Amino acid sequence: MRGAAALGLPVGRGLLYLIVAGTAWGTAGAAAALVFEAGDMGPVSLSFWRCAGGFVLLLAARAAMRPVRARRTAPRVTPRAAHAVPLSLRVRRVVATGVALAVFQTAYFASVEATGLAVGTVVTMGSGPVLIALGARLTLGERLGRGGAVAVMGALAGLVVLVFGSGAGGAGGGGGGGGGGATVRPDGVVWGLVSAAAYAAMTLLTRRWGRNGGADSSDTTVWAFAVVSLCLLPFALVEGLLPHTAEPVRVGLYLLYIAAVPTAVAYALYFAGAAVVRSATVSVIMLLEPVGAAVIAVALLGEALTAATVAGTALMLAAVTGLAVAETRGAVAGRRCP
Repeated sequence: MRGAAALGLPVGRGLLYLIVAGTAWGTAGAAAALVFEAGDMGPVSLSFWRCAGGFVLLLAARAAMRPVRARRTAPRVTPRAAHAVPLSLRVRRVVATGVALAVFQTAYFASVEATGLAVGTVVTMGSGPVLIALGARLTLGERLGRGGAVAVMGALAGLVVLVFGSGAGGAGGGGGGGGGGATVRPDGVVWGLVSAAAYAAMTLLTRRWGRNGGADSSDTTVWAFAVVSLCLLPFALVEGLLPHTAEPVRVGLYLLYIAAVPTAVAYALYFAGAAVVRSATVSVIMLLEPVGAAVIAVALLGEALTAATVAGTALMLAAVTGLAVAETRGAVAGRRCP
């Protein structure tokens, strides 16, 4: 696990970061649904404010933590190590991550608009792990193994049961909300595959940079959101940047929550964890998002608790637990081997 060593982040902590990020993402759909109920804000404008707010919050947190980080690292960082990654390479990483993130979120919204929440979520989040596993095998040399393959299949089966059975779900970090039927439309399927491909590219790039060492996940996260905001701003202006609402304070609080918890906090944890955890494992752990969305829909939004909800949640949590245990055992075994 060279990436873990390079970043100073244990694999176990990386797994915890990913679990927290996936759970936080699961709250974004419910918060977005409340925003849509309180005003006429569209999904692209919501994504813009989410990313722009996340950028401001992350930038402020980074500035506040800089003196503390400098005191902790100054005795151990040499001038050569501090500049291990050239500026041009850091810029390319930020732009690549930001573009992938923008395509990931926007294509997901297009898929949901064209074919409904259920099918759009299944296509995006269902094909994501498959594309990541294939990409990790071809570009990173990572092997799933028999147990990993079974866990991925179990997670995908749970996702299908959960979304088609209960109609509750989230949006892979996109933050959409609402319900929808299971009408399959070709253009919606294509947009879902585009979204999944962008998510896979973002995950694989983060993992590669973490393995190669010298990756600064916090720096990449902050400026990637600046890139996303710039990409979404023209489309948000066309859609309508500011909502018409009789409850501006309520909408503002919802937007602040979306920018802070499932965006600034969740993505910072996601990029840090994805740099040290196997890509296929990351893809399955992130399926915690629709699980969290289903739980919130039942507990807070009054949706019915169905057998499909219970079965899908159980399958996905079992798959996540199995892969997390296997990842931790593999990391421990790797440290013991000379």
